[in-house]
Amino acid sequence: MQTILFHDIIFGPIKSRRLGVSLGINLLPTDGKVCSFDCIYCECGYNAQGKGSGLNKRSDVKVALENKLQEMKEKGEAPDVLTFAGNGEPTLHPEFEEIINDTIELRDRYFPNAKVSVLSNATRISKDSVFSALNKVDNNILKLDSAFTETIRLINAPNIPSFTAEQLIENLQKFNGNLIIQTMFLRGSHDGQTVDNTTPREIDAWLDALQKIRPQKVMIYTIDRQTPEKALEKIPAEQMNAIADRARTLGFEVSVSA
Repeated sequence: MQTILFHDIIFGPIKSRRLGVSLGINLLPTDGKVCSFDCIYCECGYNAQGKGSGLNKRSDVKVALENKLQEMKEKGEAPDVLTFAGNGEPTLHPEFEEIINDTIELRDRYFPNAKVSVLSNATRISKDSVFSALNKVDNNILKLDSAFTETIRLINAPNIPSFTAEQLIENLQKFNGNLIIQTMFLRGSHDGQTVDNTTPREIDAWLDALQKIRPQKVMIYTIDRQTPEKALEKIPAEQMNAIADRARTLGFEVSVSA
């Protein structure tokens, strides 16, 4: 089982393939994983490794972030982005909106040109406070790895019994384009089942979903790090670019990390 965890509230800055110089913010445990998905490609491993010692307190997050921003300011190091990611799903934090407000306040004080980004699996966007918070950030990056419920259940393993791709897509439409769709493309096998969200059927349905959601941007990527499921394959750059070109033909701005 892969268990690369972020052991601090604030981590980095790191060079992100998609976001530039990114200072990470982890609201989840520093010694475990808490997520509403259990993705077979997650670099933090499976949820079964344990929830750790609990979510980080709002006050601790604010202090840790301000200390790091002060340090970077003194060193003349400017982040491109402050990114909520870490050991699971950040929107599970009960004070997520308040923490977003704190972060925007600190960003404006120390590095007003930096963007605030959230990497989310979109399972909590039906919650009013989460929806409100995500509409405040610069980069509202939401996951859509397939337009089919059965594929999402195989790749992302949502722990919500009532989860459906149809409801997810409907909820994503409520942002009225104020979002970025992020999709992981991969193939291989898991628990004896074939995994491949790059088939013609999958891509056609994904493109149809994009046209319903109308995101401001689309980010597609493939495996770059070790994964808890070992029988997964990286999608070749040529195929990734072909998928991107189909989305661009429909008028979408698409970035590719292959």
